[in-house]
Amino acid sequence: MMICGMDVNNMNTERIAVRAMTLDDYDGVYNLWCKISGFAMRSIDDSREGVQRFLDRNPGISVVAVDMEKNKIVGAILCGHDGRRGCLYHVCVDEEYRRMKIGTKMVVHAMEALKAEKISKVSLIAFTQNDIGNAFWNRIGWTQRLDLNYYDFVLNTANIIKFNE
Repeated sequence: MMICGMDVNNMNTERIAVRAMTLDDYDGVYNLWCKISGFAMRSIDDSREGVQRFLDRNPGISVVAVDMEKNKIVGAILCGHDGRRGCLYHVCVDEEYRRMKIGTKMVVHAMEALKAEKISKVSLIAFTQNDIGNAFWNRIGWTQRLDLNYYDFVLNTANIIKFNE
């Protein structure tokens, strides 16, 4: 079966369930985030309360991958939209579970949820030094934009960024 141009029948992930994220998944997702080298989290946005706000605003669109044998979250995507464009945040797969097409399966799940919301375009931000992530996005057909600049304006300076080593 082709979904968003990807063949999901050939995915070797029988014991991995991909489903919508709930707040009950937070501890497992947070533990996964803490394991990922180079991953950055914000003290407020990525707190339990911050993720709750995000999930409430975007119900059923964020995704987790769960190893059903170990009852362990091995992948996650925060996914949302503003009514016009979707955005993927914090896309990650546990290092032990990479190269099993779990990331692709999660992206397909999130994109199908966005399509159901009538969203036509999806974007994401990947750190330039995230070689693994950038290679993944290129491999599954995403286009790197070179025609624009990305700007931030910080409204809450208490929302501190911490990078994992």
